[in-house]
Amino acid sequence: MKQTPIPSLVELTQSARVVSLPLRNKFRGLTQREVLVFEGPQGWAEWAPFVEYPDEEAALWLTAAIEFGYSELPELPRRKIPVNATLPAVAPDQVAAILARFGSFATVKIKVAESGQSKTEDIQRIKAVREIYPAAKIRLDANGNLEVEQALELIRDLNSQEIELEYFEQPVATIAELAEVKLTLAKDQIPVRIAADESVRKVTDPLAVAQANAADVLVLKAAPLGGIYRSLEIAKDAGLPVVISSALDSSIGISMGAHLAALLPELNFDCGLGTATLLAGDVTRNPLLPVDGQIDVRRVDVDEEKLKIFQADDHRVDWWLERLERVYKLL
Repeated sequence: MKQTPIPSLVELTQSARVVSLPLRNKFRGLTQREVLVFEGPQGWAEWAPFVEYPDEEAALWLTAAIEFGYSELPELPRRKIPVNATLPAVAPDQVAAILARFGSFATVKIKVAESGQSKTEDIQRIKAVREIYPAAKIRLDANGNLEVEQALELIRDLNSQEIELEYFEQPVATIAELAEVKLTLAKDQIPVRIAADESVRKVTDPLAVAQANAADVLVLKAAPLGGIYRSLEIAKDAGLPVVISSALDSSIGISMGAHLAALLPELNFDCGLGTATLLAGDVTRNPLLPVDGQIDVRRVDVDEEKLKIFQADDHRVDWWLERLERVYKLL
């Protein structure tokens, strides 16, 4: 793996800015997305581990951000990346308006298993997408919030209604549970792929999912996996198709994901990198929004006025800078 020289903490904090970006709809329980951005010799980078993540996990995100801001990348074989639309766990009557923001697309990722919602609500949301976009491929994402039987029941219900799924992302929490769901679907001859996200980035060994035959697809996110080069190594070693996705990033973080996707030997699926559409504000006047189902692979020019408009409250800035100091010591 290519090694990136680690800049000093002083160098990082000199350009560091903390912003709180509003979301158009609640997503992962959030209405605002806090991120810390800083400028390196290669351009702006983003460090945005979710606030509940421990310092050890946040250190991988920082490694990734430093790599993106301070390392030169190889020549890119792609300049555009196909992306899916992303639908939060909203009511059916909101589906059309939210997905219209994405313009044209071939694939929709639908959030399911939101806390406080029922399977019936999930199915109604999925059916609304199928009715409005009959040609779109549908993938689901439960963020590991279902039990094995709940996941199987949802898949069987959709299968009985002839609603095909491209894949189901992280329906259950653990690798063993993923393997059980995958095995049961095979026995029942239900052709639904299982994709792993949290089970790739929340374990000591990201290849454990592939080794356990627990998934058909790996969802890779550059930031939580420690950067572009490490993600490329994981993709190569896993021997499974991969989807590059974002972690509710600003356009800076999405840019890192786009660069990762551009460097993959193959792109078998639309990537989950169209999520700037979910933001009501960004750090740039030229965000990485999907156009005709694709985003550009480029660095993002940060706008100083945007940084001022969305600057986080002083106590949140202090919290992030204190966190940065703690996590930096773990590198």
